[in-house]
Amino acid sequence: MKEKPIVITSATGLLLGCILGMAGSVVPSDTFRNLAWATGSAGIILASTLLTLYYFRKGYDMVAAGYLILAIGESVVFSSCATNLDSNIPSFGAGTFLWALAMAVLSFQKVFPLFVSCTGIIAAILFAIVSVLIFTGSPVNALTKPLPFYAYPFYAATLVGWAWTLIKKQSIRSIENLKKENRPYSTSREKLTPLV
Repeated sequence: MKEKPIVITSATGLLLGCILGMAGSVVPSDTFRNLAWATGSAGIILASTLLTLYYFRKGYDMVAAGYLILAIGESVVFSSCATNLDSNIPSFGAGTFLWALAMAVLSFQKVFPLFVSCTGIIAAILFAIVSVLIFTGSPVNALTKPLPFYAYPFYAATLVGWAWTLIKKQSIRSIENLKKENRPYSTSREKLTPLV
């Protein structure tokens, strides 16, 4: 399995989802929000699907399951990106419930740094509250304040943390592979390249 393309594509999808998701939450244009959220959701779906396979092949079944749940949850939310905020409340409630479940599963695994796990647990709790509010009939849409609006920064921080963890681990593996081959290597910040 070639890991580098999977890691780069997954990290890019997570970061794209983070940036466009947050941008769609704060920009007042409905058209921009719909496009940003749809594109960001597509990035997260791609990343989480690839990461499901990646971690499953490495033997981390619970991590793979967490990313599979995230892909399903993001797909449910993605299905409502082009509609009015108040028209998609039931699917948003289902999606946030699955986000909460996925983030809880992933945050209790020892694959990610403590800070990333903490932001994931906070986001999971906040999204669980949002889904309970929706399922009990409260008038909550995707931009309602305080929740879910203030849950998004924790979700975004967790996505960035997952991407950072992937890239960091890939860099460490690249250095270890060069050491195994007994090739000199450069550790400059610009680019990791063999010196031969």
